[in-house]
Amino acid sequence: MICQECGKRPATLHFTKIVNGEKTEFHFCESCAREKGELIPGTSNGFSIHSLLSGLLDLDPSGKGQNAGAKPAQTLRCEECGMTYSQFSKLGRFGCSSCYKYFSDRLDPLFKRVHGNTSHVGKVPKRTGGVIQLKRKIEELKKELQFRIVQEEFETAAEIRDRIRELERNIAQG
Repeated sequence: MICQECGKRPATLHFTKIVNGEKTEFHFCESCAREKGELIPGTSNGFSIHSLLSGLLDLDPSGKGQNAGAKPAQTLRCEECGMTYSQFSKLGRFGCSSCYKYFSDRLDPLFKRVHGNTSHVGKVPKRTGGVIQLKRKIEELKKELQFRIVQEEFETAAEIRDRIRELERNIAQG
């Protein structure tokens, strides 16, 4: 899809505005969005994308609820690049790959809120996803195994254990 503004570059930012049931879509390239101040079209107050992200990242500014017990945002800092959580929430980007580890306590609730889950459960390519699908199946079977053990269904649990071992051998033989 091409940018609606310049008509030259590929559109990478896509906005949908729904007003009174009428849907309008906007498609901009990064350059044109930057020139427009990265504004979300149709807002009168100039609400930026970074403000939207900052609002999502600031899950519980009071320190109560979901993030109770987590370090306050002001003191939470990546030890690799030195970026603070406050800086991340303003920029909307991490400073380095280690930021994921240092901010994980605050990211998991964010991912759950935005995506509905903290692990990716999307489609897997058929050509290259065989191992991934086997690993997912093993995880499902392990959960089922634990359930059967708790229910004291040991014969069924033994069958599931054997299936898990067989799948793990398949992965090892690759």
